Amino acid sequence: FIVAALFIALILKYVFGTSGPSPFGSDMREPLKPIELDKKTRNKVLKQGFLASRVPQNLDAIVIGSGIGGLGIAVLLAKVGKKVLVLEQHDRAGGCCHTFSEKGFEFDVGIHYIGALEENGPFLCLVDQLTNGQLQWEPMENPYDQVVLGPPENRRTYPIYSGKHRFTQELKKCFPGEEKAIDEFMRLVKKCGYNVWMMMLLKLLPLPVARFLVWTGIVNRLSYFFYYGPRSLADVVNSLTENKDLRAVLCYIFGTYGNPPKEASFSMQSLLMCHYLTGAWYPKGGASQIAYNMIPIIEKAGGAVLVRAPVNRILLNAANEAIGVSVMKGQEEVHVHAPIVISDAGIFNTYQQLLPKEVQAWPEIQKQISMLKRGEAGLSIFLGLNGTKEELGLRACNYWIFSENNVDELYNNYFTGEREESVKSLPLIYVASPSAKDPTWEQRSPGKSTLTVVSFAPYSWFEEWKDDKVKNRGTDYKELKTTIINSVLEMVTQVFPKIKDKIEYMDAGTPITNQHYLAASKGEIYGADHGTWRFTPDVCVNIRPQTSVKNLFLT
Repeated sequence: FIVAALFIALILKYVFGTSGPSPFGSDMREPLKPIELDKKTRNKVLKQGFLASRVPQNLDAIVIGSGIGGLGIAVLLAKVGKKVLVLEQHDRAGGCCHTFSEKGFEFDVGIHYIGALEENGPFLCLVDQLTNGQLQWEPMENPYDQVVLGPPENRRTYPIYSGKHRFTQELKKCFPGEEKAIDEFMRLVKKCGYNVWMMMLLKLLPLPVARFLVWTGIVNRLSYFFYYGPRSLADVVNSLTENKDLRAVLCYIFGTYGNPPKEASFSMQSLLMCHYLTGAWYPKGGASQIAYNMIPIIEKAGGAVLVRAPVNRILLNAANEAIGVSVMKGQEEVHVHAPIVISDAGIFNTYQQLLPKEVQAWPEIQKQISMLKRGEAGLSIFLGLNGTKEELGLRACNYWIFSENNVDELYNNYFTGEREESVKSLPLIYVASPSAKDPTWEQRSPGKSTLTVVSFAPYSWFEEWKDDKVKNRGTDYKELKTTIINSVLEMVTQVFPKIKDKIEYMDAGTPITNQHYLAASKGEIYGADHGTWRFTPDVCVNIRPQTSVKNLFLT
């Protein structure tokens, strides 16, 4: 252990002792400005269309994709004086942080709640620096999550509280006699989740050094994160208790990363549990405020964030070094050059769609791709309601609704069943009201409310319509969406009975919706899969920002 500690100390000195400007060299927070609620004003920032004439000269870097990863790295580079161009294929910036409006209702698509934003905490400090202190957060209720199990005639609801001690205290009230199991679960969660630093360190270190740490087994001695990484969530939880409701409650949040308990890594679950221990928050003014407050920082340094800019390939020179990108403008290609290209488009899109076939075949790239698989595809259902949150009984918390407590069995039966039968009865859904969470909502949309529902579905169920026009995918597709919506409404109205006659707008987004708007090639909503294989030291070492293509990086 002493040798390992000394070795790590030398490594840390190497990593953090290098010279160069820091984006955190000074506190960049500015006096707080009023939240911009005018949609037209926000759109002037979020919807700047791509034109060759709008591309800044002498770029330092190009970022493909304007999700939080792409905008985040662009802001950090801008803060050290770099001129960055961010290119987004959709008609608005933000990736999964964007919002859309239909019939007067605004919906978020990906930001439902964020944890670890307690006052003076490191994560809030980071977010403040990325937005110059302009992004404001509203704390959600406590309990912030409600786990609902079982059919209407035998429904059980378990509240999930934040607070390092209150979380376990409240669970023990719900499950008398299970105190030992709950305490041990929480001990393991903290032991594992708070040791994620080793995973980040492995990605920072030079590849030969990181591989040496893995080969010698030092990483396993220094971090429980990798010890529990290959163990499934179900394996750990089932070893602690025989109570099926408690098992489901301890596993419930797997929907935030998309793997059922028998496939999910306990390390991934631990990260999420630790993330929300101090509470949950929602951005005031809605999710689009995130991109809205980041883009001006990029522009101030001479950069730009341009939308309707689909990158169709990464440009390489004769030495196969990245030198820029090609953007499709109608039927024409526009070439944009920069010494560095950073892809926020995901590892599969980057390697399999944006690079030439001969480069895709490089052993290093094939090795990385073979280590991962795509995550599960997602469903989203959007409900616009007439009435205030008080009138409709909507709260600033989330509901995780399961038709029964045998979560893995439900999940497996749903995915392996016939499409027409499975969509009639979704086994689990996440339900939340963005309007109830946002204190500015009533000012923007008085007398109206929204509900957002998220679940999962195989991409294969919808693949036959992937090449059809978005708004014209035929009767069969519409009927399938209607079946899904009706199935969801049955579950939702059982928990929120007051909304039954108040629904003014409803629609569903399917995996091919995600494919179109988010460029998710198989409709996945969480990128690469987060199963047990994702959290082995070998995968963490080899999947890193640097790629085998010089000057090309991944977020």
